[in-house]
This record gives sequence, structure tokens and C-alpha cells, in this order.
Amino acid sequence: MPSEANVAVSPAPVAQEVGALAPLRHATFRTLWLAVLASHIGTWVHDVAAAWFMSERTGSPLMVAAVQSATTLPVVVFALVAGTLADIVDRRRYLITIQVWMLVMATLLAWVSMAGELTEWTLLGLTFALGMGAAMAMPAQAATTAELVPRPLLAPAVALSSIGMNIARSVGPALGGLIVARFGAGWAFSVDAVSYLGVLLALVSWRRAKAESTLPSEPFGTALRGGLRYAARSGDLRSVLLKSACFYGFASALPAQLAIVVRKELGAGAGTYGLLLTCIGAGAVAGAVVLPRLRARWGVDRLVLGATLLYALTMVTVAFVRSMPVLGVAMVANGLAWISVLSSLQTATHLSVPTWVRARALSLYIVVFSAGMAGGGLVWGSVAQRFGVPVSLTVAAGAAVLAGFFSLRFRLGQAMARNTAPSAHWPTPEVSEDVEKDQGPVLVTVEYRIAPTGRAAFLPLVHQLGDTRRRDGAVQWGVMEDTAEPGRFLEYFVLGSWMEHLRQHERVTHEEKALQEQLRALHQGPLPPVVHHYVGAAPTLPRLTPLENDA
Repeated sequence: MPSEANVAVSPAPVAQEVGALAPLRHATFRTLWLAVLASHIGTWVHDVAAAWFMSERTGSPLMVAAVQSATTLPVVVFALVAGTLADIVDRRRYLITIQVWMLVMATLLAWVSMAGELTEWTLLGLTFALGMGAAMAMPAQAATTAELVPRPLLAPAVALSSIGMNIARSVGPALGGLIVARFGAGWAFSVDAVSYLGVLLALVSWRRAKAESTLPSEPFGTALRGGLRYAARSGDLRSVLLKSACFYGFASALPAQLAIVVRKELGAGAGTYGLLLTCIGAGAVAGAVVLPRLRARWGVDRLVLGATLLYALTMVTVAFVRSMPVLGVAMVANGLAWISVLSSLQTATHLSVPTWVRARALSLYIVVFSAGMAGGGLVWGSVAQRFGVPVSLTVAAGAAVLAGFFSLRFRLGQAMARNTAPSAHWPTPEVSEDVEKDQGPVLVTVEYRIAPTGRAAFLPLVHQLGDTRRRDGAVQWGVMEDTAEPGRFLEYFVLGSWMEHLRQHERVTHEEKALQEQLRALHQGPLPPVVHHYVGAAPTLPRLTPLENDA
């Protein structure tokens, strides 16, 4: 029987170097990128108007922070659900539905504001509704990038998406501040509503290719559990998530308090607030340009630490400096630090997981990001309300430095080096007759014969392979040694159904292939190692006659 552990495949082609703007040559990517850019600008216009409206109406640091939390808290609640759906449904139709929802909510907010009926609680409620739509869209949008460009262009396409967000961050706040200052918040909310139309039209015109898998989509509950199972078993993904938590929870203090600093400490208006946000965006765009060279020179982990320290320094500067030129320079540095950390963490999330679970992994990253920004914003807003903004920003900066050094133990470089592309090196299992897709459980065994000199190398490798089996769907895994014949090992893993095992065939990656090749080199028996498949066999009882039943 052919072995799932040892089927040779041709090496993956080496990716050629491509230009940073190369993905824009693809019409669908270009159209959607421009539409999303316009939508991000509209979102920043909304954020500036919402924060300024709340600051002007209440003057409360906590209520201003609540606006940020209303935007990000829905992500904590809905992102994992959204990531699961993005991996199992038609993303185009799904995203169209979400865009219609956001268009309706943004239009309602603009109408209420223009009518002069907007209150702080209405603003928070409708902002939460928009945040819910954004939360449901984020994982699908992030995972869609790989469908719009060839695989060699994926990295620059992800970078362009990040650059687009920061172009919006440069333009949107200034535009928002100008609109609020000259025309009022209602017009700013109207601009946001119109911005959703472009994305909606781009999605309607997208002719999405059919999925490559021939298997039916996973049920929602199974897919949700699969995503959580993968995260629990993936040390690389856990490292990314923990490193993210160590940064965002403290970095949230600055965006949550900046409007209060401008209004109360500087005595300035919405235009100044928008200008400072524009400086942050400009720094982020500049940082995105120099980031590849910085990462190549310092390595991703040292880069993230250095950026964290720079971000903390900018928070202290905002806490105590009242010179606009100095604050402008500090905000440019803040944007550079922000994009350095953000881009590194997002890239590590993409590269540390295979395609089949990518949207769910991205949703977990988004949950950590948003929980840090929403929860941190409320915490640091409460500290500012009681002790003052300078104290809040200073304490947050000090905590960010400590967390930055603590998080050095979580290595992004290792996660980004993984080859998680599908290898497709497992052959279709041989069966004597068709097996029902829902039949199970399924037991797969692989027999190895290991020389005494190879035992020390074999056991760590096979346990490492076991982690990948469980990440890919196995509910149980183990390895046993024959008591009568030392060195004869039996690896086994159990799946819930035959369908789950077929999905496992599609999920195996080059990383797992490399592990299996190392195990094959240690195997001393007949090549390839023997693989067996067993399917649960339930007894069938004949229908009893009344006489038999009485007996």
C-alpha cells in the first residue's frame, strides 16, 4: 500500500523578486484595493468626527475612549465567527452582504446627525453596529488577498494593503478634521456612508474563481473547533498572538487620549487633531517603504522591540510636550513605530499558518488586536480620568517597555520561516469499496523500524509530527513500541470521520513533508513505512420476529 509518509514531489519553485507595485497590474486586485482605500478614508473621517463630537459634547476622557471601544469591541465578539465563516462560505457573497449592512448603518448615522438628533448614546450604538460589520468583514478581506494575485505576488499584495490603510490614515484624519471644522459632524458621517459604495460595486464586479477543493465545506461548528484546535497546537501562532497582546494593550493609550490632549492640554480644535493623526499616517507610510531594509538589517524580533521602545518614547512626549512642531515629529515617529510592529505581526500571522485555516488564524489575531485596543482604551481612559492624561500615558509607556522585553521570548522570525504551502504529497487512500464520507471514527497507523542509534532522534521528530496531525484534524494521536521487538514503533492517529481524513490529505504542508522525510531516513524496515486505514465497524442486528423476541 502506498505510504502517506513518503511520496516524493517536485520542489516548490523559488519565488522571483517582484516589485512592490506589481500586484496593482491585476485588475481585480487594483479595483478592490482602490475601493477599500476610499472606504478606509471614510472610516477615518467617521472616527475623527465621532471622537470630536464626543469630546465636545461630554469632555470626558472615558466617553471619548468609549468611542474607540465601540469600534473595536465588536471585533473581539464577532471576529472568530467571521473568520470561521470566511473559511467555509463564498467570500464574495459574504462580503457583499456585510457591505450592504455597513452602508445602511452609516447612512442612518448621517441622517440622525444631520437632523440634529444625535446623542452620545446613539453615536455609540451606531458606531458599535458599524464596528460589528467591520469585524465580520476583516478576516474575509484579509484572506481574499491570496485569491486576487498569483502566489509570488502575495507578499507585496499584503504590503500594499497595509500601505493603503496608512495612506488612508494620512489623508482621512486631515479630511475629517476639515469637514468637521467647516461643515459639522453630519457631513463627515455622510462621507463615510458614501465610501462604502465603492467596495460594494467592486465586489459585485468580481468574478471569483471556484474553490480548488473537491470536498464539501466544513460545518460551522466543526470549522470553529478546527480553528481553535489549530491555534492550541501551533506554537508559532501562539507566539504571534502573545507578542501582539504584549504590544496592543499598552499602545492603545495614545489613540484613546490624543483627542483629549489636543482639546484640553493644547486648547486646539479639530483641525489640529486631524493634523496630528495625519502625521501618524505619514510616518506609517514612510515606515512601510523602509521596513524591508530595516527588517533585513535587524531581524524581525529586534525590529519589533526597537519599534516598541520608540512608540513608548512618543507616548511620553505627548504626555509632557506642548510644542506643535515637536509633537508633529513625535507623531511621525509614532506612525513609523506602529507600522513596524503591525506589519511584522500581520505578516507573521499569514506565514505561520496554512491556507485552509488562514482566515481563522487572522481572526484570532484580530481578536487580540481589538481586545488590546478596546480594553486598553477603557483602562487607560479610566486612569486618565482619575489621575490625568500625562500619568496615564507615562504609565502605559513604561508598561509597554517592560512588555516589549518580556515578549522577546516569543520569536516571530521562527514563525515567518515556516513553509506552510500545501504539499499534496499524500496519495489517495486505497480502499476495496467506497467508504461513506461520514463513516467513522477512522484510525490510521504507520509502522516504523528504528535502529537503537536512531531512537534519540526518532522520538522528538515523531512527536513533532504528532502535533501537526492533531492540528490538521486528528482527535487523538500516539506512538507505541513493541515490547517483544524494541525499535518497532507504531504511530497512530484517530479522526472523527472519513471526510475529516480526506480533508487532512488536502491540509498536509511542506513543513510536514520535511518531517516525514527525516523520519523515513531513520526507518530501517521495508520502504516506504507501512500505512493502514481502519474505519469504525458497527454491528448490524437482524430484525427480530415476535417468536425470537419472546425467546
